[in-house]
Amino acid sequence: MGEGYDVDLAVVGSGGAAMSAAITARQAGRSVVMVERDTLGGTCVNVGCVPSKTLLAGAGARHAALTNLFGGVPTSTGGVNLAALVGQKDELVERLRQAKYGDVAAAYGFEVRPGHASFLDEDTLAVDGQPLSAGAYLVATGAEPARPDLRGLDKVDWLTSTTAMEQAELPESLVVIGGGYVGMEQAQLFAHLGAAVTLVGRLAPRAEPELADALRAVFADDGITVAEEHAVAVEPAGDQVVVTTTSARRVSGGRLLVATGRSARTDGLRLAAAGVATDERGFVVVDEHQRTSNPRVYAAGDVSGAPQYVYVAAAGGRVAALNALTDGGGDPTARVDYAGLPTVVFTRPQLASAGLTKAQALEQGYRCDCRVLNLGDVPRALVNHDTRGEVKLVADAATGAVVGVHALADGAGEIMLAATYAIKAKMTVDDVADTWAPYLTMAESLRIVAGLFRNQMPTSCCA
Repeated sequence: MGEGYDVDLAVVGSGGAAMSAAITARQAGRSVVMVERDTLGGTCVNVGCVPSKTLLAGAGARHAALTNLFGGVPTSTGGVNLAALVGQKDELVERLRQAKYGDVAAAYGFEVRPGHASFLDEDTLAVDGQPLSAGAYLVATGAEPARPDLRGLDKVDWLTSTTAMEQAELPESLVVIGGGYVGMEQAQLFAHLGAAVTLVGRLAPRAEPELADALRAVFADDGITVAEEHAVAVEPAGDQVVVTTTSARRVSGGRLLVATGRSARTDGLRLAAAGVATDERGFVVVDEHQRTSNPRVYAAGDVSGAPQYVYVAAAGGRVAALNALTDGGGDPTARVDYAGLPTVVFTRPQLASAGLTKAQALEQGYRCDCRVLNLGDVPRALVNHDTRGEVKLVADAATGAVVGVHALADGAGEIMLAATYAIKAKMTVDDVADTWAPYLTMAESLRIVAGLFRNQMPTSCCA
């Protein structure tokens, strides 16, 4: 970097993208200041992945006891102490925030400066009004639950995914608006804890249709009412909240949880003063190198409109730092490779994918060939006495290359690591079918579904 700067890299935010960028810069021997106006750690550890998944694990333990499939091993459950469960979640969050963020910052030797960041101009950032000049800047401020344009919403006390995970008392009934991954997880979380739940919205809108259908059956088994319509209005009615859908259907619950997406957290940053463009949804516009319309300013993570997963944020942060700190002012070259990107929705069973759906593959010009495996043909599911779910493999018909894997299964997320490797390595369905898979694992389903491309006759247990 040129001389005269206070620091080589100034990072706004302290989540996955911010930490990854700061670590990358420090490993290169550069100076870093991280600015955080709120709580250290960003979405994932504080209000996203960590708290939601530990609460889902707790709710899942209760649900497994209630729906025990092994009659010779009786189980029972009592009432739920939600305050105690939330307290256990908070303790985990605090511990991981310190261990994975505070202690890491100290180990790498960069300052985390509390304060509100805003750009004074294209070259200068201010922290609580005090100028901070850097060779390069990274905006990694994340996203927050969006407030939908829904008639009557301002008349009711509604929950977001963040505030829902702070409740001390379990509601008797709950309406969830939104059928995406947050809405599905939150609906099942509260249903498994014992609340009567209604979900309004299209269930799993981006999932393969076969898997979405299977998940609908699971939600029905869980007692979750699903109204696959848009919500158009909400209103209070005594101690209830009533939601009206496009067909004039009215559903009600004691509480309302809105999970209709997330919006970029850029308030107060004064991005326009820095010449940083945003799109029509408010997300920072970046090129494939994470660079904004101001070549001195980069952005990564949820605020940049990238897929909202912490590992994507971390990858973007690393790329941004590598490019921002290029010596000699050359053009940036690093970029995020999204090939085989895995995703997991932590419902029970999990809904997971890697790579392309059939529709995406067709859009990209592939001539697709697909196979769908019912879990009734997976030995692990049979010994679990739970065959709800399916595995779908999407292949390039011309070459046999695996381009997508999708699963609804217990532990589906664990299957996706192997699926990602297969896609990245350009393995064919024959390669996968001929590769060792440990018997009586759910991951074995990947080998079995690949085998369907050359033989759709029934197979023996491990042949």
